[in-house]
Amino acid sequence: MSRRLAPNAPGGRKHPALRARRLLRALRFSALSALALLTAAPARAHPAPFSYVDLHLDGRTIEGTLVVHMFDAGHDLGVDPPERLLTPSVAAANAQALMALVSPRLVVVADGRALQGTWSTVEPLPDRQSLLLHVRYALDAPPAALSVTARMFPYDPYHETFLNLYEGSDLTQAILDRGNDRVDYFAGTLRGTIAVGRKLAAMGARHILVGPDHLLFLFGLLLLGGSMAQLAWLATAFTAAHTVTLSLAALNIVMPSSRIVEPAIALSIVYVGADNLLIRGGRDVRGWIACAFGGMHGFGFANVLRGMELSRRALVASLVAFNLGVEAGQIVVVVLLAWALAALRARSETAGRQLAFAGSVVVIAAGAFWFVQRVFFPGGIS
Repeated sequence: MSRRLAPNAPGGRKHPALRARRLLRALRFSALSALALLTAAPARAHPAPFSYVDLHLDGRTIEGTLVVHMFDAGHDLGVDPPERLLTPSVAAANAQALMALVSPRLVVVADGRALQGTWSTVEPLPDRQSLLLHVRYALDAPPAALSVTARMFPYDPYHETFLNLYEGSDLTQAILDRGNDRVDYFAGTLRGTIAVGRKLAAMGARHILVGPDHLLFLFGLLLLGGSMAQLAWLATAFTAAHTVTLSLAALNIVMPSSRIVEPAIALSIVYVGADNLLIRGGRDVRGWIACAFGGMHGFGFANVLRGMELSRRALVASLVAFNLGVEAGQIVVVVLLAWALAALRARSETAGRQLAFAGSVVVIAAGAFWFVQRVFFPGGIS
């Protein structure tokens, strides 16, 4: 979950990145407003599209507030001009309709169960040209996991909702928009830690099992076979290296750009395939290859982990769980591949050598393709 700070949100604090983002939004809409004036268009300019949600977890209740702009509320309620909503009598007359409007658009789910909110008052905020709504969610027990989905005003593709989620003195913040309208939160309790561990372990295992580049790297390392001790050394070297770099990157100690990491991962695949073809005289440096390039793969795992926008409080538990999931998935891959390759070599040594040669060529070709794609076509090529 994101730790970004929502600007001017009730109870929130300002953050430079969000101030810059809001400034860019404001400049864009200022330009549109100027264009409208120059063309003498009668339409009223729309302000920067933001809503604000504050949720306070307090035992078996969640107390919340929602701030919406009068333009958005007026548009969906059919109130024109929308400034009328800032009049207490007009706000009161439209309170029930506004609460019925926003209730299904703000969805709070606790431990997999959707909560029914009790909406109460609607207060005009003339200084902010907005309306403040109060909501309360009742819980059977303090939740381990919470998800919040906000699609406040779908008519506006640029609309954003700034979320502040409080648990005691801890504050978690996120920005929800059309492309990312949901955030998951895990409570700072033992149950919350267990919940985040389960989720991240499953994600780690899934990432290694469906990641073609990591699977191909492991396949290339295992093509030549070897004794159980050699295979154990390969797995240990790869695991140790990517565990270190995954930890360094996820904890924001070392953060190389993905524009460097992703091509380097592709080159590591090319290298391991080439080394298989060039090996001579019993030389076996695959363990060192696994160690050296496993570090780059660890940075790749970290990019995935950072993309999940985890809270800092749960970061260590998330890191451990994700890494355990990656290792579990890797063990499954190594065992199955090593068993299949060993069975083939036992059946026909010639077939085993041919597979090692052909497989190494495929590994080199795939790695070279990914390298070109990630360097020259980072958006992807078909």
